[in-house]
Amino acid sequence: MLSSKVIHVDGVFLGTAIMADAGAVFRFYATHDTVRELHGISMPDLSLLVERARRLFKNRRPVLSPVPSVA
Repeated sequence: MLSSKVIHVDGVFLGTAIMADAGAVFRFYATHDTVRELHGISMPDLSLLVERARRLFKNRRPVLSPVPSVA
């Protein structure tokens, strides 16, 4: 492993992008269920990999409804 980059969005750890060879190809290791389909993919551009994970997370995370107030 040459280097790695932790990927998180809004404080949620999604996974790690690991540069596995000198060719600057990053492999993604997913830790969050919303980005599980990206697990194991390789991309030469780290910023595109981060953006794909961010977009997938934002589109799939559950929206929590507000807690009703007690009057």
